[in-house]
Amino acid sequence: MRYVVSLWFFVLFLVTAPLLFTLGAVLFVVAYPLDPDRQWLHVLVCRWCYGLWMHASPGWKVRVEGRELLPKGPCVYVVNHQSFADILAVMGLFTPYKFVAKASLFRTPLVGWMMTLLGYVPIVRGSSQSMEQLLGPCRKWLRRGIPVLIFPEGTYSPGELLPFKRGAFQLALEEHVPVVPVLVRGTRELVDGDGPWMSPRATVTVRVLPALPPESFGPDAVALATRVRDQYVEALAVAS
Repeated sequence: MRYVVSLWFFVLFLVTAPLLFTLGAVLFVVAYPLDPDRQWLHVLVCRWCYGLWMHASPGWKVRVEGRELLPKGPCVYVVNHQSFADILAVMGLFTPYKFVAKASLFRTPLVGWMMTLLGYVPIVRGSSQSMEQLLGPCRKWLRRGIPVLIFPEGTYSPGELLPFKRGAFQLALEEHVPVVPVLVRGTRELVDGDGPWMSPRATVTVRVLPALPPESFGPDAVALATRVRDQYVEALAVAS
């Protein structure tokens, strides 16, 4: 069955992605004068990715918990990273934000073009300039009132939670905005990393944890990263 489900997902993606890009490009051009932050385009992409692709198989059960905990205004969402399906799953937050993603994704036809239209933030992993690639554009969006979403592990976790890099937390400290932990479970069982094989059955949960207000941080980004990672370890242990 995994071969059938995998084939169905990628056929569905290949058939519908050009339509999404076409609609998105039209919306971008028409709405930009009224919506320069591209929030309307983000709504379209979230509803499409989460509503269609994340529910492509009837055996995939997906739920989002704690949307009411999402703060208003600029903040930094930090999300644990298990597979490419995390990106689709967190679209179900249905809130405006800008993704930080590896630069190579922006060169992918349709997907990368849409990410560019949306104003998402590319970074080159391992580059000496990666911190400034992260901080500069993200500062701009936060100062415009738009949250940013970052995977602090930097890449997929093979099993255990990886150490959290300090970039997301340095950003929150410098801009004095809340950190919002978002816990994703089940996407590793849905798809192994970049695939291609996908399980016919999976239960995926996206859970928003209470935000950490900036006055609770302290001055050290590394200490803040460790503190937030400990929250994830505790939450994952309770949930397992």
